[in-house]
Amino acid sequence: MSVLQEISQNVRSIKQLEYAVLARRANQIQKELSQGVRKPYKELIDVCWGDPHSMDVKPLTFVRQVLAACVYPELMSSHKLPLDVRQRAQWLLGRCDGGSVGSYLAPTGIPEIVQRMSESIRSRDGGVPCNPDNIFISPGSQWSLTNIIQVLVNNEAPLRTGILTPVPCHVTTIMSIKSLGAAVIPYFLSEEHGWALQVEELQRALESAKGGCNPVALYVINPGNPAGYVQSRKSIQEVIQFASEKRLFLLADEVYQDCVYGKNSEFVSYKRVLAEMGPPFSDTVELASFHSVSKGFMGECGLRGGYVELVNLDPNVVKYIFNLICKDSTTPVLAHFAMDLMMNPPRPGDPSYPLYNQQTQDIKNMLVQNVKTAHEVVNSLPGFSCQPVEGGAFVFPRVFLPPRAIQKAKEEGMQPDTFYCMRLLEEMGVLVSPGCEYGQKEGTYHIRFCIMASQDIIDQVLKRLTTFHTKFMKDFS
Repeated sequence: MSVLQEISQNVRSIKQLEYAVLARRANQIQKELSQGVRKPYKELIDVCWGDPHSMDVKPLTFVRQVLAACVYPELMSSHKLPLDVRQRAQWLLGRCDGGSVGSYLAPTGIPEIVQRMSESIRSRDGGVPCNPDNIFISPGSQWSLTNIIQVLVNNEAPLRTGILTPVPCHVTTIMSIKSLGAAVIPYFLSEEHGWALQVEELQRALESAKGGCNPVALYVINPGNPAGYVQSRKSIQEVIQFASEKRLFLLADEVYQDCVYGKNSEFVSYKRVLAEMGPPFSDTVELASFHSVSKGFMGECGLRGGYVELVNLDPNVVKYIFNLICKDSTTPVLAHFAMDLMMNPPRPGDPSYPLYNQQTQDIKNMLVQNVKTAHEVVNSLPGFSCQPVEGGAFVFPRVFLPPRAIQKAKEEGMQPDTFYCMRLLEEMGVLVSPGCEYGQKEGTYHIRFCIMASQDIIDQVLKRLTTFHTKFMKDFS
C-alpha cells in the first residue's frame, strides 16, 4: 500500500467515527431547539466529553486570578487580588521576555517552570529523583504521546511497528497510532474483574502479533479512560516486569492521577514503582509518563497544556526528542503558566489556600457523590451492568441490548450501541458515546458518559436515561 493510499484509508476511518454521526445530529437538534421546534426536552445535555467547565464545574479561582493578572498586569496594582496571586503573576511574567505573555518562549518550556515541575514530581513520588532535562512541556498530553510514538515507529523496517493498546481505549490514541503507520495490538481489560489489567492477557496479545508486526511499546492508562479502574502497586510491578522481559517501551498515560476516589484505591506513578523496584528494572526499563492541565481538578481543556517525562532513555534519543519538540511545539504561554499553577498550588498559610482547598475539596466530594449515584442508578436498571468506578472522569457501563434492537440497528446501518445512543439523543436529548468508539469484546455493548459535571446535570442525565432505557427495553423486548 502506498503512503497516499494509507493516508486515504486513515481519513476514511476518521470519517466513520461513531461519535461524529451523533455529534452532527446533536448540532442539528441544538439548532432545532433554538428555532422553537418542540421536543420532549427543553435543552440538550452533552456528557460525551471530559470537559468539566462546559458541564457547570466552576474554574478554580486561584488559577483564573493568576492568569488574568498575567494577561492584564495592571490588575496587580489592585489589592482586590490576594498577595500570593500577585506575587505568582509577577514571578511568571518575569520568566517572559519583556514581561509579556505575548513574547516567544523556548519550545521545551520556561526553564524555571520545568525545574519547579521536576521538584513537584519528586515530591509526588516520595523523593525519587527527577531530572528537569527529561521533562518537556507540550500542547496537551495527546500531542506528547503522538510525538513519542513517532520516535518509536520505524516505517523502513520489514514489519510494522506494533503498540500494545488497551481495550477499551480513547479513540484519538488509536487514530494517532494508525496515522503514524504503526499497528495497534489490542489487549482486553477484564471487565468482570473491574476492568483489571492482567499480564496473562498482555502475553496473549503479544503472541497474537507474531509475524504481523514488531511490538516495541506497551501503552497503559492509569487511572483508566474510559473504564475508570486504578492500578494497584502490585499490578504496576507486574506490568513493569513484563515490559522488561519483553523489552517493551512503557507509555504511561497518567492524566487522571488527581481523580482517584475508590475506597481502597490510590494513585502510584509508574515512575515511582519502577524506581522502588530497584535494579535491574529501575536502570533499564524505558518509560514516558504523560500528564495534562485538561484533566483533574483544574479542567482547563482550552489552555492546551501538558508534559511528558522520560525515564531511562539514551541521552542521544532524548536529544533527538528535544529537537523534534523544538521543531514544531506550539505550546501557548498560558499553558506553561497553568502547568506551574497545577503542580505548585497554594500551600497552607498562603492567602489563597483556604478558598483553593475548599474548591478542590468540593469538586472531589461532587465526583464521589456523582460516582455513587451513577453506579447505583445504572445498576438498578434491567439490562445494565456497571463495574465500580475508582478514578478518572467517566462511567462505562455495559448494556445488554435485546436481539430486536441489535437487528434494528443493523437494518439502519449502525453499530448496536450507536443505535442506542442515537435513540437516547433523539428521545431524551442526552449525548453520550457508544462503546464501539473505544473498543470492546465482540458481542458486548457499552456507553460512556462523563461524571465530572455538576450534581444537577448528573441527576438530570440519570433521570432521562432511566426513563429512556425503561421504554427502550420494553419496545424491543
